[in-house]
Amino acid sequence: MMSPNGSVPQIYVPPGYVQQIIEENGVRRVLVLPQTEFHPGGHSPLHHPPPPQPHAHAHLQAFIPHPHIMHAPPHLYSGMAGGTGDMNPQYISQYHPAHTSIYSEQEPHPQHGRPAFAHRDERASKTYERLQKKLKERQGVGGGGVGGLAPSKDSPPPSPQKSRGTPPSGGDLQNGLGELDEEAKALQNCLDAICKPVVTDIQARGVSLSWVAPSRTEGDEEPKEGEESPAEPSLTYEVSVSYNGKDGKYKAAHSGVELSATLQDLRPATDYHVRVQAMCNCLQGIPSDPVSFTTLSCEPDTPSPPRKASGTKSSLVLQWKAPCDNGSKIQNYILQWDEGKGTSVFEQCFYGPQKQYRLSKLSTASRYSFRLAAKNDMGVSEFSEVVHIMTSCSVPAPPLSPELVQPGVTWLCVRWQRPAGSPKEDDISYVLEMEEEGSGYGFQASYDGEELSHTIRNLHRSTTYRFRVVAYNAEGKSNPSAVSEFTTAPDRPSCPCRLTVKGKPHPTSFRLTWEPPKDSGGSDVTKYVVELSEGLCGSSWNQVYSGSAMECVCDGLSPGCSYQARVHCISAGGESPLTEALQVQTPPVPPGPCQPPRVVGKPKAREVQIRWAPPLVDGGSAVSSYSVEMFAPQVEESREVYQGCELDCTVGSLLPGRSYAFRIRAANKAGYGPFSERSEVTTGPGAPETCRPPCFTCKSPTCAVVSWEAPACNGAAVSEYRLEWGAAEGSMQLCYTGAALSHEMRGLLPATNYFCRVQAVNVAGVGLFSDAVLCQTPCSVPATVSSVHALRESEMRVECRTTEREEDEEEEEEEEEDEEAAPLLYSPSTCLGLRWEAPCDHGSEITSYLIDLGEKQPILTGPVTKYIIQNLQPDTTYRIRIQALNSLGAGPFSHTFKLKTKPLPPLPPRLECTASSHQTLRLKWGDGPAKAQPTDSLQYHLQMEDRNGRFISLYKGPCHTHKVQRLNESTSYAFRIQAFNEAGEGPFSTVYTFTTPLSPPAPLKAPRVERVDESCEVSWETLPPMKGDPVIYCLQSMQGNSDFKQIYRGSATSFQLPNLSSSTDYRFRVCAVRQCQDAPEIIGPYSSTVILLPPRIDTPGASGATGSKAAEAQKPKRSLTDEQFSFLIIALLAVTSILIAVAIQYFVIE
Repeated sequence: MMSPNGSVPQIYVPPGYVQQIIEENGVRRVLVLPQTEFHPGGHSPLHHPPPPQPHAHAHLQAFIPHPHIMHAPPHLYSGMAGGTGDMNPQYISQYHPAHTSIYSEQEPHPQHGRPAFAHRDERASKTYERLQKKLKERQGVGGGGVGGLAPSKDSPPPSPQKSRGTPPSGGDLQNGLGELDEEAKALQNCLDAICKPVVTDIQARGVSLSWVAPSRTEGDEEPKEGEESPAEPSLTYEVSVSYNGKDGKYKAAHSGVELSATLQDLRPATDYHVRVQAMCNCLQGIPSDPVSFTTLSCEPDTPSPPRKASGTKSSLVLQWKAPCDNGSKIQNYILQWDEGKGTSVFEQCFYGPQKQYRLSKLSTASRYSFRLAAKNDMGVSEFSEVVHIMTSCSVPAPPLSPELVQPGVTWLCVRWQRPAGSPKEDDISYVLEMEEEGSGYGFQASYDGEELSHTIRNLHRSTTYRFRVVAYNAEGKSNPSAVSEFTTAPDRPSCPCRLTVKGKPHPTSFRLTWEPPKDSGGSDVTKYVVELSEGLCGSSWNQVYSGSAMECVCDGLSPGCSYQARVHCISAGGESPLTEALQVQTPPVPPGPCQPPRVVGKPKAREVQIRWAPPLVDGGSAVSSYSVEMFAPQVEESREVYQGCELDCTVGSLLPGRSYAFRIRAANKAGYGPFSERSEVTTGPGAPETCRPPCFTCKSPTCAVVSWEAPACNGAAVSEYRLEWGAAEGSMQLCYTGAALSHEMRGLLPATNYFCRVQAVNVAGVGLFSDAVLCQTPCSVPATVSSVHALRESEMRVECRTTEREEDEEEEEEEEEDEEAAPLLYSPSTCLGLRWEAPCDHGSEITSYLIDLGEKQPILTGPVTKYIIQNLQPDTTYRIRIQALNSLGAGPFSHTFKLKTKPLPPLPPRLECTASSHQTLRLKWGDGPAKAQPTDSLQYHLQMEDRNGRFISLYKGPCHTHKVQRLNESTSYAFRIQAFNEAGEGPFSTVYTFTTPLSPPAPLKAPRVERVDESCEVSWETLPPMKGDPVIYCLQSMQGNSDFKQIYRGSATSFQLPNLSSSTDYRFRVCAVRQCQDAPEIIGPYSSTVILLPPRIDTPGASGATGSKAAEAQKPKRSLTDEQFSFLIIALLAVTSILIAVAIQYFVIE
């Protein structure tokens, strides 16, 4: 039976038959099939296993996995027509058994000849084992189990499969499992109570979800009396998505402990169903009700690059496939190309809905780059990858024979050249053919591509192969190249065998032996290499042997040390792997000699403390003890004074002022080593006495001699004296060490106080310092002048103004009117300003400074640190140095530095007036362009005289013209100009006077014309007098196509023109005329023209009916005023803007 509308019809199923619903290609089918009788070998696919007893195994529900964990057997519905893959999921569930008995007796038997299906997954089995173990621990306290369920201590735990077949029994077991069953049921109910998720944010390729954690019921949350409240379980959530409908296949998309998730990588414009499932340890809750949503539409996916469908030498036909439209139909395709220029700049060559395009008039054997994009209502997709397509050309020539780049054991790297004469733009591919020697298969293709080299792999070692190459393009294949023969390299051998020590190891050497490798790699072994590493870490290895023999002697070793040895061999195929490290231990020897003992501290009169270091060579075993022997004066035999493991000792009972000798030896488990060399020790007297204060004698302001006397030596001669010198008594430094009784100090500063003291030293120690002595050097000439630099122009201006004020005060006091005032500024063209820092005067005040200018006479100044040199040549370089003088003489000159005066400032240019109006004057000066660059060195300063007689600045810059605006008519203005550059500002020019002309009258509005019978009256607006000058008006008229003629001239503002022609149109215009008193009159611009049309002549019958309309038509139309015209333009712009906004809102946004 078939249902065309998709609904399931209600049919009667007779006894012995079952109903089955199948969906294929959107059509649901209802099948009525006979029910198969049950037999031991299997049962009918539609047979429902008998439900379990309601109370027989109620305590075992905790071990049964959740129905969503227990999947149906894959063969359960395999016998149905179409299988479960063709059935809609909502119709399959009605045939699932309501209860699945874990302990079914039919489970061990195969169903339909197939093995039984395990209904419990791995997590459910682990849960069962954990609960069984917990039950056994509770029952093990009593010393036994019930019903033989407690296995022996050594017996293995029962398997989950066997436990399912033989359920446990007994009162205690039921009680323990019942308690665990209640906890599992409570947690299961909590997991099943999760609500469906809420969709918060939907995008084209993502969506945000949130949900509420499931909560337990009130009965589950209240614990029983005497029980502890259960801990809150840790829940995890799994979000699954389906895009095949509400009952389609769901796929896990997110898992975590959070109560929200963001799903990414979704498809645009797609319906999705999403549900959430709570889990805790091995238990899973029932998935929530699914919630549906639809992702937004967006621009199409990036299309695939266009491909070449066909082509000739001058044309290409490109085709492409439509990409995913993402919910909005693709309207057009955009094809861009680089026009064969080989650049990254692309131009559009096609725009339309077609999926192919033909380009013609192309170059032969040229490469063109293309890329493609798709466009829909949501926007334009990204461009595809750039594809390079070549136009056709001729068949390539045969290439040269292949060349060998590098051979390998199982590979050969071969390269070849591009055929001679083929153009660079030709897209040539190559086929590399190979023939194995003696195979009999001939040449076989091993590579096909555009590269000029290829590595052939999976070859045999030490085998000869023959190669040739064929070139081809779109036009065809070339002839094969000449044949080349290449041979693979041999393989590296395996590692040598049986590395052992031959004989007994010696303290400094041992002998190694080994056997040849089992696999030589196809070539003979040329040599063996033995490496040795000291210690067991194997961090560094040293080569100790290289040769063809199979044994070697490792010598030069350290006794009592551990070594690791390894060997590898070398053949034509390379190096073999290293053998495993062999550990060898050398026997120890007695330790080596120690260093001579040394004295610790100062030797005393009757005892001395000596110390020594361990021997450099311990012989391979740790040093256990030391023995110290002493030789007394004039005694040949020695005696032992110390034996122990310490590294120092104190020897007493010695005589003062005597020399003793000591030697030492070390011992380990191999015995005592040799004695060290003797060490001489002398007991002596103390340190010298304190010296007397030294004497100080000055030889010059920078040199002095310090002398002192020798103190008492206390039994030992003074070996040296130490002199300390400094400018302060508490910060003196050592300046001399020696045996002399005097020292000359150089490089001192004149007129400076110094302190000095002396100390004596002998072999016994160091004496105390003498008292400090004060020394003073005499005065000297000043030091060198440093930090000399030139004054800036601003500093020279301040100096100039200060000097000017002083001169003005003197003029006012002396009332000398004829004396000339000082200049406002020192000219940088003839003056140079200097500033320097005062040097050290060395005890005598500086009286003056001498400035040396080279060829000019030196300048002597007073005790100042700033000076301006005048009367110099412009644009000249001077070499300057400065010298300080005091009462003792002149100090050294400073270093020489160069200064250059600036050139003279420029002269002012000639100022001209090139254009003028009643409000503006255009001025021009100099020769050059009207607009100059801001970086020009020569610039200008234009000034104009104001009403108070002062000149104000109008323009300052490099241009040669300037327009002066906002002037008054018929007014004279005075101007002057100045030029300046890097050398400074030049003088101002003479004053130029320019006068603005009179202003013409303002333009009049169009006159108003009114027809009165056979005449007309023309009127116009009135203008006020212009600065006392009267204004008259000139009215002109034009009849037909004739010229304008003056019909009125006077001060009236209206005129009546009689005797008008009834068949001719008239045009009128008017202008104002200013009558100047001392100048000719000035005519203003004419107004716009007004047309007076002839009257309309109507028929007599219609004249009476339309008399009023004709009268109205004869009246001239009034023109709009300026305010009305502006308002009309603003209204039109506002309406246009509103229409454009509405169009954008409708077509673009929506």
